Amino acid sequence: MSQSPDKPRQRVKAHLLGIGLDSDGHKRVTTGPNFTLVGGTEETHEVMTEKAVKINEKLSARGKQLDDVSREEFEDIAQSVGLQRHKPKSN
Repeated sequence: MSQSPDKPRQRVKAHLLGIGLDSDGHKRVTTGPNFTLVGGTEETHEVMTEKAVKINEKLSARGKQLDDVSREEFEDIAQSVGLQRHKPKSN
């Protein structure tokens, strides 16, 4: 469905969501200007926080916001901080 020409186009707000699937019984939530991290052990949560902060630092160094980068540029930044794209197992 196309938007009518008289309505301004709404900008999509990008947001990182990190979910730690391991647990030590504690509930952890950390939020930042463009990210929310939940769960994980103390170590896992700390690693997620470090990577989210590094992604923001790299974006800032490029003079960009998370909303401004393409998928390819984001993947490049994410890989540079040690994140890897999950590849499903083939049957």
